[in-house]
Amino acid sequence: MKKIAFALALCLCAPAAWAAEKLSLNEVSAYLNGITTAQASFTQINDDGSLSTGKLYIQRPGRMRFEYDPPDSALVLARAGAVLIVDPKSNQPPETYPLKRTPLSVILAKQVDLQRANMVVGHDFDGTSTIIRAQDPENPEYGSIEMLFTGSPVELRKWVIRDGSGGQTTVILGALETGMSLSQGLFSAIGANSNR
Repeated sequence: MKKIAFALALCLCAPAAWAAEKLSLNEVSAYLNGITTAQASFTQINDDGSLSTGKLYIQRPGRMRFEYDPPDSALVLARAGAVLIVDPKSNQPPETYPLKRTPLSVILAKQVDLQRANMVVGHDFDGTSTIIRAQDPENPEYGSIEMLFTGSPVELRKWVIRDGSGGQTTVILGALETGMSLSQGLFSAIGANSNR
């Protein structure tokens, strides 16, 4: 009887622990596939420990824009199968990388299927959030993305990108607003300010 009372007391003291559950790969894939447009504020922790803030815009498939707050004037743009890093302070042309060679391709894919063989290399639960680490199964040398999701409702809260050379960038998202209309200029005009 004492054991039953003790177990009941533990359950009553920690109701959130048993209420939260690990999200399945199917649930997370369905959530990501359900996003057509989204925007959120973000805080970025760079590999050197410095912080940047700004606004993120997503239009799936294939488009993403990071606008950084002053004094940072950089812009990161994913479109037409490429990722461009624009630094207006530099006299150099934008750095360009194929999107498929970056871990962002996991989020921006036309059809996200986290159950694809060898794509997910980690699927954990920390008691409140589901953490999924994914990579291109055919090219793991491109790096990986670790995504953190909360449930009820499912929401992407954070990701950590580890590049092929060992660098790490963390993006922590504010409230992710989905389903709004976004100006196409956000993804086509490199130097343009956002016109929402």
